Amino acid sequence: MSQITKEMTVNQILRLYPKSVGVFTKFNIDACCGGNRSIEQAAKEDKALLEDLIQALNQSAQ
Repeated sequence: MSQITKEMTVNQILRLYPKSVGVFTKFNIDACCGGNRSIEQAAKEDKALLEDLIQALNQSAQ
């Protein structure tokens, strides 16, 4: 299984792992209108801790 990285976009992750929408909601990441942003950019703009977000996304993808 591939790992989710900060370079992937929100939309890529949602396509691969639909259940990740709950993680984006928990971290207040705009997964609708902000879907073309990289995880790194989304975390910065939406004020989420990047490391925690990536860890939660990878856990939900398992």
